[in-house]
Amino acid sequence: MLLVTLLLIAVGTAYLMTHHQKEPPPEPVIVVAPIAPTADTPEVVVKAPEYVLANGSPDGIGKFYMGREIAHVMGHPAIGWLERDEREREEAPSKAIAAFDLRPTDVIADIGAGSGYYSFRMAEKVPEGKVVAVDIQQEMLDFLNAKSKELGVSNVQAHLGEIDDIALAENTLDAALMVDAYHEFSHPAEMLASLHKALKPDGRIILLEFRAEDPRVPIKPLHKMTEEQAVKEYGAAGFILQSNKRQLPWQHFMVFVKK
Repeated sequence: MLLVTLLLIAVGTAYLMTHHQKEPPPEPVIVVAPIAPTADTPEVVVKAPEYVLANGSPDGIGKFYMGREIAHVMGHPAIGWLERDEREREEAPSKAIAAFDLRPTDVIADIGAGSGYYSFRMAEKVPEGKVVAVDIQQEMLDFLNAKSKELGVSNVQAHLGEIDDIALAENTLDAALMVDAYHEFSHPAEMLASLHKALKPDGRIILLEFRAEDPRVPIKPLHKMTEEQAVKEYGAAGFILQSNKRQLPWQHFMVFVKK
């Protein structure tokens, strides 16, 4: 009986010591995004993207892709910042849109359209086409729809996307625009895959991102990107950099096409 009692005490002591010790910091977790096969494609098309989950910065979500931490999403309460009067001076959107070389019949998707700042300014460039203003926040789309009615604009179509899919049909886009939005995508590889599918063979992605190479750009680090990082991520999704026009005050002006 004494032996049994001693054994129970020993086991209980070991349990308490084990469960009251300080837990070691968690190791980064590799998350592999699945690729769904279709009837027209092999079961494995490309290597699935790998995401790393680890302790991040206050401005990030603790999820990393190709060495870059993904930034927090700017929510709909920031509409005022998107519509600020200083934006023309700081980012020169009129100059950027003039250089998009849009044709009157083009269908262009504004991915992460937000308040529609760019969408409504592009609409007049595509009178026989349309701007598909894609966002994952219904509040942003409600603002877009109200503004369309206010301005009497009929060729801006608000469209609810998903965090991993723009949810647009195959071969329907002449171009896609992302303005200071891509770095916030929680599933960048999947989003680029859906864009690759939705773009026509000669379609383009126009990517405007604050220049991380330039310390004078007064934007938080996670909300900026380098050209090198963009080329790496877009290259993995089947795109190649056609040009970086370098004509905007704070932003890269990168154009990607299908390989």
